[in-house]
Amino acid sequence: MSFQDIFQSSFLEKLQSVSLIDMVLSLALAFCLGLFIFFVYKKTYAGVMYSASFGITLVALSLITSLLIMTVVSNVVLSLGMVGALSIVRFRTAIKEPVDIAFLFWSIAVGIVLAAGLVLLAVLGSAFIGAVLLVFGRRKKVVDTPFILIVQCDSDEWEEQARALVEKSVRRMSLKSKSVEGGRVELNYEVRLQEGSSRFVNELDALPGVSRAVLVSYNGDYMN
Repeated sequence: MSFQDIFQSSFLEKLQSVSLIDMVLSLALAFCLGLFIFFVYKKTYAGVMYSASFGITLVALSLITSLLIMTVVSNVVLSLGMVGALSIVRFRTAIKEPVDIAFLFWSIAVGIVLAAGLVLLAVLGSAFIGAVLLVFGRRKKVVDTPFILIVQCDSDEWEEQARALVEKSVRRMSLKSKSVEGGRVELNYEVRLQEGSSRFVNELDALPGVSRAVLVSYNGDYMN
């Protein structure tokens, strides 16, 4: 057996396992749908700090998954080795928002479906999922944003005055926690602002018995 025979049997034959047209179409569609997922993610994001790198990751996941599945479909032996190699991979990056997991699975699913040749399913399915997320994302933005108000008072008397001021300055308030140490009181309220105005925080800080007043945007899960 000559070197040319070995080269032809191990390399040139594998070049024909996936056609160039299928490869280009699959990657191009994966890129387009990845951009669509990125667009939906950007429009529906409701967290505190938006991460552009996560959006780029969604596009990359669609492309990489499509590439891997095309390899699996074209060569069964290679696919078994790839499954074993990927099984030892561990990702340690924390997912800050629960909905981010849905976007990650969406990107991976798009790559898998496209590489399997189900183009219509990938396009129509992504359009439907995107429409649902956009509708629910806009509904969430209509609802007034909750805030956490942290107030530190010097005594019980100033606590009552601070509470009365907050109660008349916001649309809704709910006491989340209260801690007392050495006569000083710290209160954590969940509040809904009136027309987005936070002027009352300045008035709170101006009270002689209030040593600290902090208003923080909140996006947690235990809201009423």
